[in-house]
Amino acid sequence: MGAGPEIEGSKKKYNWHIGDWGNPYAAGGRGGKGTITYSMSSNRLNPFAGFLKKGIPNTVRRGRNQVLYVVPPFIVAYYTMKWAIERNEYLNSKPGRAEFGEEA
Repeated sequence: MGAGPEIEGSKKKYNWHIGDWGNPYAAGGRGGKGTITYSMSSNRLNPFAGFLKKGIPNTVRRGRNQVLYVVPPFIVAYYTMKWAIERNEYLNSKPGRAEFGEEA
């Protein structure tokens, strides 16, 4: 940020680059004052801890709560598609062509 050439014995001006949007640590920047971050080694984590005990029942509970939002549109889509296929087959048959087509 334009500090100019360094001259020996002169005061040094420290410019901290804030970094990219939302990432103060990018490009050698530093975080905010008083910000503390903690991390844990990836081989100390246990991502599937409690999966069978808590994960499956929670998935069932959440799915049961959403069933009325998902199933009715699928039922409507199924019967609409079934009707469209039957209608298409009828219109492309001899009686359908005779009724709606220009053929005699």
